[in-house]
Amino acid sequence: MRDVALEAGVSLKTVSRVINAEAGVTPATAAKVTDAIDVLGFERNDLARSLRQGRSSATLGLVIEDVANPFYSAVAQAVESVARERGFLLITASALEDAERERELIGALLRRRVDALLIVPAGPDHRYISGVTRTVFLDRPAQGIAADTVLLDNLGGARRAVEHLIAQGHTRIACVADTADLYTMQERLAGYREALQAAGLAEDPVLVASGNHDVAAARAAVERLLALPAETRPTAIFAANNRNTVGALHALADKPLALVGFDDFELADLLGVTVMRADPWRLGEQAAALAFARLDGDDRPPLEITVPTELIVRGSGEVAP
Repeated sequence: MRDVALEAGVSLKTVSRVINAEAGVTPATAAKVTDAIDVLGFERNDLARSLRQGRSSATLGLVIEDVANPFYSAVAQAVESVARERGFLLITASALEDAERERELIGALLRRRVDALLIVPAGPDHRYISGVTRTVFLDRPAQGIAADTVLLDNLGGARRAVEHLIAQGHTRIACVADTADLYTMQERLAGYREALQAAGLAEDPVLVASGNHDVAAARAAVERLLALPAETRPTAIFAANNRNTVGALHALADKPLALVGFDDFELADLLGVTVMRADPWRLGEQAAALAFARLDGDDRPPLEITVPTELIVRGSGEVAP
């Protein structure tokens, strides 16, 4: 600002008045300041300004698993939409299931004075942010602290997906899932087991293939299942997330196995894939709304919101044994 004042031949206070659209500056003087700003390429540092004045930075911080995953990119878009309506900027970063990276990202966001944090947690312990207010966890709960949380109905959705396959006459149903120590996978595996137990079907550990974090791993897991002897081979597959469903589709090709996936994904409707739809937009929207409620003064104890899931029947889950 001092450089702008020197270039325009005015006082520092006059520059401040022009930048902040305050009264008391003639049009001719304002034009001089504006021209000087253009010449010097000056940009106001809103963060520094907010810190000096003790005001909001008008930013939210969002830490997700991976922005390349369509599910989490939809979550980010929803949070950004809500933030924009309130005049806030969203800063998004991917922790990539790395607890140390999560801590680094959260530290960086806090140093930038974000007004609220929204986190898809990767780490096993979140007591390091126990003193941070206005923090919302989404998709998975916090570990070691009580905090606002927005979750999907993972257990209920998985149970209904497997019940749908059982209703088609399947008794040998495989489960293809991500890493089993993830909260979402634990819940979905529990739903899978509940459905089998309620139908009087014994779980066969051979048919549970977890640890598949990407499409390639899921495809390989399904190929191993297809290579089992006829008497133990599954006739149906429950894929516990979108990446596992896509991997299963690659392995199945034209093989006559029933398939129900958890999470919808692009082209699933054209491919005729039956899914248990989990609404990532609503997940992000609810989390952002909860963060802004706290910013607006809501001081209730930590809340937990569950977003329901919906079975979308398209054909792949209705294949008979």
